[in-house]
Amino acid sequence: MKGFTEIGILKRIGLKLIIAVSFTAVIIIGVYSYFNIKSQNDVLLGEVERHANQLSETVKNSMRYSMLLNQREHIQETISTIGIDPTIRDVRILNKEGEIIYSTKQTEIGNMLDKKAESCYACHAENKPLEKLPIKDRTRIFKLHPDSTRIMGIVNPIYNEKSCSTSECHAHPEEATVLGVLDVSISLNSIDNQLTRNQIRVFWFAVISVIALGFIIGFFVKRWVDTPAKELIKATNEVALGNLNYVIKDIGNDELGYLAKSFNNMIKKLDETRLQLVQSDKMASLGRLAAGVAHEINNPLTGVLTYSSFLLKRAKDNPQMQEDLNVIVRETMRSREIVKGLLDFARQSTPKKSLVEINEIIKRAITVVNNQLKYGKINLVTELNNQLPKVTADANQIQQVFLNLLLNAIDAIGTEGGSLNIKTNLTNLSPKGNTQIKSAVCTKNHNLIYKEFKIGGVPSIHLKIKSNGNEGFINLDPTYGNNRHFFGINLAKNSTISLNCPTCDISLIDKNEKCPECGGPVYKITIPNQGYLMGCASFNDRWQQWEFIDRGGDRQFVEIIIKDSGCGIPQENISKLFEPFFSTKGQKGTGLGLAIVWGIIDNHNGSIDVNSELGKGTAFSIKLPLA
Repeated sequence: MKGFTEIGILKRIGLKLIIAVSFTAVIIIGVYSYFNIKSQNDVLLGEVERHANQLSETVKNSMRYSMLLNQREHIQETISTIGIDPTIRDVRILNKEGEIIYSTKQTEIGNMLDKKAESCYACHAENKPLEKLPIKDRTRIFKLHPDSTRIMGIVNPIYNEKSCSTSECHAHPEEATVLGVLDVSISLNSIDNQLTRNQIRVFWFAVISVIALGFIIGFFVKRWVDTPAKELIKATNEVALGNLNYVIKDIGNDELGYLAKSFNNMIKKLDETRLQLVQSDKMASLGRLAAGVAHEINNPLTGVLTYSSFLLKRAKDNPQMQEDLNVIVRETMRSREIVKGLLDFARQSTPKKSLVEINEIIKRAITVVNNQLKYGKINLVTELNNQLPKVTADANQIQQVFLNLLLNAIDAIGTEGGSLNIKTNLTNLSPKGNTQIKSAVCTKNHNLIYKEFKIGGVPSIHLKIKSNGNEGFINLDPTYGNNRHFFGINLAKNSTISLNCPTCDISLIDKNEKCPECGGPVYKITIPNQGYLMGCASFNDRWQQWEFIDRGGDRQFVEIIIKDSGCGIPQENISKLFEPFFSTKGQKGTGLGLAIVWGIIDNHNGSIDVNSELGKGTAFSIKLPLA
């Protein structure tokens, strides 16, 4: 897999997004600028046109009286005075034949204009002047040559009046409608300069906007896309190298954030699957070993047992030999039991569950050991609740559990006789005190379950603890709500405590939470796929919370209690009872029976507890959930 640094710059999704958005911005700003400049040009030209038209009307009205009196010098003086304005290029009066009669440029007076020129064509399209010309058609914009400034010209017709046709000084025909035109030309240099400045401003605005937009988009792309993508690629590379403890940090709540959370969840599942495969491989190896042992040892053991039993019968007259042969027979049978127990332990299979009646399974198990009860002079008392609902369980495995416990009870009572009580009942139990914490990890997914130290026969939660300069370890009770914690150091009251992962030393204290009972700090431990376990980190009270489990409320269990009046079990041995190959029977036991019992109950999501007192007996309590 390629690393992030091996991906070409042009191939990175972040750069592609920046280019795409910037290109889109260029198009949008360009189109906006074009229409904005065009709108400005139209507005400015409209204003100039209106101004020119007003100027033309003002000039025509100011010269009307002089025209009626034919005061040519006054008319020319008026035109020359108006032409002093720098924005006015020229003012001319033309007769209907196209001859320039008056002009700000006296050199033009007397010149004839071409009626077919573009500036005259609107009025003389049919070789005769139009009597009426719309205002919009009076205006023209032109250049004297390609590099010159634009010029706006506006023509204003001078209409015939009654006084003009009856005057003695310069009478005009009465039928003439238009006597001439007033032509005013205004330079658009200032307008063009303004438009040029606007275009430059718009251009730099567009350039700066695109650059700024690129940087802004680049910043957010780096934050929302580039950085999460790098983290995801790094995570995949770590996993590819076999690091299944790598956890992607929180990178947001968007799609990439959810992808990261899904990735973390997938890795957890993968790690759990790997552990299951490792465990399965171990069990398979143990199974192959047991099968080999059974094949290689059972046959010779059978031969030894057969011949030693035969010799034992023939040695009736030789007490010394008979004693030696009894030892051989006894130890051979013990070896066969060890091999059988090893096979049973290694071949624990997935329960084949169905709805079963616990009372019926107990009765079948009692039938199997009935003879041992009689020989041991054991008084069996059963209190079976006939109203028990059926339980989803593997009947054969549960019967194996009862048989193991009954046989252990018979061995504990011995040959002197005693009592054995079996009781079943239906009970509602709170999650607290009855739910085992089977897995726990830190935020970096390091395992916190410590199989080497058990509390109540169950692997504890192992944490590093620091208090007032002292450092050690604490083992938390793995049963939710119980507080049988084991402290590796002495804790002073109201001391400052920190709890850390023993592998990576990351803090397990939630700084955003306070204990609702004492106001002290709160530890927060991740339970994979089941939320978080929280508790008082000062250990001044018993407060603990597991919201995922609490939401389910109380649950119904079928409880089975098997109590004997035997010799009892020392307290120091109770935590080791369910470990493989640990036995309180000395040479008589294999140490596999209770390990098998534990595995079966655990596979049924149940629990098993032990209470024992030396000289008074032992009670095993099994709880199996109804659903």
